[in-house]
Amino acid sequence: MARRALGFGMRVLYQDAVAADATTERELRATRTDIATLLRESDFVTMHTPLLPETRHLINAQSLRTMKKTAYLINAARGPVVEEAALVQALKEGWIAGAGLDVFEEEPKVHPGLRGLSNVVLTPHIGSASADTRLRMANLAVDNCLAVLEGKAPPTPVNPEVLART
Repeated sequence: MARRALGFGMRVLYQDAVAADATTERELRATRTDIATLLRESDFVTMHTPLLPETRHLINAQSLRTMKKTAYLINAARGPVVEEAALVQALKEGWIAGAGLDVFEEEPKVHPGLRGLSNVVLTPHIGSASADTRLRMANLAVDNCLAVLEGKAPPTPVNPEVLART
């Protein structure tokens, strides 16, 4: 799907602490940029960052005002990456066109200002809940458990530094 969309001239900007390798950037026609440029120039901003002290409220009133009035914000990362009170104001006052949230700042609570807005889609942290994805997740958990039970390193450890201590 991404390659098909890119064939229509879609420009992809990304911001990450670590740049993708040149081959990947070429294949995806992706350009690493700073967050201000990404917010200012993007039609869709999708959040996929871990929650760290420096990413808490990364999207706030200032960053929302930087975005295009026609832009959409999608948060599939962690709820507190977006300051929901500022997002409510942005959606109500037309700073941005809309938002899609799969996570919330204070889960399971949803900011009351988000409810009932016609320019926001809210999902209860199930954006990836297709049957295929859930089956792959279950198989991955089983593979990790079996590896540990067999005295092997799990294929996808969350904290691989612990393995060095064993």
